[in-house]
Amino acid sequence: MKSIYLIFILAVGLTITSSNTKHEYYVSVTNIEYAKEQQSVQIISQIFIDDFETLIRQRYDETITLAETDEPEIVDEYMKRYLEDKLKIKINEKTYKFNFLGKEYKEDITYCYLEIENVKDIKSVSVVNRILFDVLPDQQNIVRLKMLDKNKSFLLIPENDECMLNFN
Repeated sequence: MKSIYLIFILAVGLTITSSNTKHEYYVSVTNIEYAKEQQSVQIISQIFIDDFETLIRQRYDETITLAETDEPEIVDEYMKRYLEDKLKIKINEKTYKFNFLGKEYKEDITYCYLEIENVKDIKSVSVVNRILFDVLPDQQNIVRLKMLDKNKSFLLIPENDECMLNFN
């Protein structure tokens, strides 16, 4: 029931805010899936462009504007560095670093594509997601795990920024 509620809140929030430059809800969504054939964990983080831009301006460079064209190449490095700092993934109690594959902008959302390679067996997954907590006090992060025939969604807030899924 909680999963349905989270998905409903996200859908309504994204629909309401898709045409506005300012939005009422501060939500990111991180989808994490295990691709058994490729032995990789594939991650897509969806973050509102304006929120990500605010973060990058405050943390790295106040002149940055996120845009599909004429965007400085350093933006990918800023995003990678920030995500490495705020998104931590443990598999079988071992912390993994992910590869930042790139990003794209759709509507008013930044899609960041990440991957952890050479994952042969999963017994547990733990995720700490502190994306934008340092800039937006009302930020909430939804983490959706889809692994080994299990689907589970978690709503993370600054006071509770970690979730775990066991497969034993």
